[in-house]
Amino acid sequence: MLHVSDAVREFREAALAWAAADAVGGSVEPGDTARELAARLPVRTVVLLEGLSDLAAVAALAARRGRDLAAEGVCVLPMGGAMNVGRFARLLGPPGLGLRLTGLCDEREHGYYARGLERAGAEPDAFFVCAADLEDELIRALGVPRVTELVRAEGDRRALETFLRQPAQQGRAADRQLRRFLGTKKGRKIHYGRVLVEALDEDRVPAPLEALLGAL
Repeated sequence: MLHVSDAVREFREAALAWAAADAVGGSVEPGDTARELAARLPVRTVVLLEGLSDLAAVAALAARRGRDLAAEGVCVLPMGGAMNVGRFARLLGPPGLGLRLTGLCDEREHGYYARGLERAGAEPDAFFVCAADLEDELIRALGVPRVTELVRAEGDRRALETFLRQPAQQGRAADRQLRRFLGTKKGRKIHYGRVLVEALDEDRVPAPLEALLGAL
């Protein structure tokens, strides 16, 4: 028998496959699998996130708080881009599996979320908006000196120094430089999504992230 965390992970993979198939008008089998899993699992809420770095941050904060989201019936799902929110809301929300939807979104992507959730009849106020994006929120919460210290401690000192010497970075604000640096290598944003959350003082957790966890 699957452990609940493995079973919720299986549901997440089925939901991702269902959305991918729906996008191209493909097989209905992934949808059947997702429906079957949702019916027998304690999944009640899906947290829709743009990508894997957001997933890493949410998982890190939940772990800090001693929470097992899967055991609480929560599936944290990275959609692979904000423009997919309408599809996931339709498949997993009121028109589809009828699950409660919540999540994070970047300020510039808020329109995609508002329209997608409205079409699906989902509750738009359950989504929490980051001022720019979650990396920006975390950098501001920790401060540039602390984030720079963490980057060096993680073995990226030389990479950061090389990046900062690039002409495009000259004259750019330090927080924007760090935010851009985190996105310059595959997997780096995911890694630092966890690292930055783990380094936060308890009273410095960004408001959207705090609100999301509190809403679950």
